[in-house]
Amino acid sequence: MGLISKPKSKFKFALYLHPETYEQVNQWYQRVDCRSKTEFIEKAIQFYVSSLTAKDGGSFLPNAFLSTMKSIVSESTRRICNILFKLAVELAMLLNVIAATHKIDRATLERLRIECIKEVKRTNGNFTLDDAVDWQEGEE
Repeated sequence: MGLISKPKSKFKFALYLHPETYEQVNQWYQRVDCRSKTEFIEKAIQFYVSSLTAKDGGSFLPNAFLSTMKSIVSESTRRICNILFKLAVELAMLLNVIAATHKIDRATLERLRIECIKEVKRTNGNFTLDDAVDWQEGEE
């Protein structure tokens, strides 16, 4: 029974509009999915007040838009973090297989790390297995 919420109370007042303005309300209120002219006018007033607030250093974007954008960014961040975690697990497995099958001394490993940092910076992170093969074979 508690699923239907009680609507917020509204009050009625006289509103005088120029005929051209009233015609614009008539033309637009259904196009923008407003159920009534009153809803359209109320949204228009809220938008106008938001634009005034923006001029005073506030945000011009409507709260619904900001909330939607925050949700999108949050969901994208969550997905990227999940993918990065899975990638890190796979990389850790690969590194352990390499370490178990190859005897690499610490000095060689450190020199390789320094060279890899330089190469990744030089290629702006666009470094592939093909690049590594070419690099190991002395081709650049």
